Amino acid sequence: MSTPDWEERLAAAWAAFDDYAEGGAADFRALIDALVAELPDDSPLGPFERACAWDSTGHSDQAVPLYREALARGLDGYRGRRAKIQLASSLRNIGQPEEGVKLLTPELDVPSDELDDAVRATLALCLSSLGRDREGLALVLGALAPHLPRYQRSMANYARLLVEPGD
Repeated sequence: MSTPDWEERLAAAWAAFDDYAEGGAADFRALIDALVAELPDDSPLGPFERACAWDSTGHSDQAVPLYREALARGLDGYRGRRAKIQLASSLRNIGQPEEGVKLLTPELDVPSDELDDAVRATLALCLSSLGRDREGLALVLGALAPHLPRYQRSMANYARLLVEPGD
């Protein structure tokens, strides 16, 4: 897959992303492409990193097939979850939020990690794009509640009540 040196160079490239502001998007994507060229041809990291580069430079339409390819090649774990979040966001951006909902809903039931709130926030945006604002708000409030210094129980209850039948 990748080596620690490759991961460090990748991290450095992403850390320098802001240096490629206006007009440098193609140069940034070329930098990522050069790193990806060092990977085995069948690596799921290649299409994932290329998708991230396209996505981060404002081209969700170019990112979607690459995220799908990365997942189809077996991208899993932390990066696999990131790919699902980012794919769902990109799908929403190109007018396909229902696919984003289908992709992220199962992620609500996987073992918890630091990406939980990003899953819920992205899913909430997809739901809102479908006119399901109450469901989206419930997800966001539920994600926010544990981070509050007070009112955690109240906010969690309010989130639940937004989507309970009969309200």
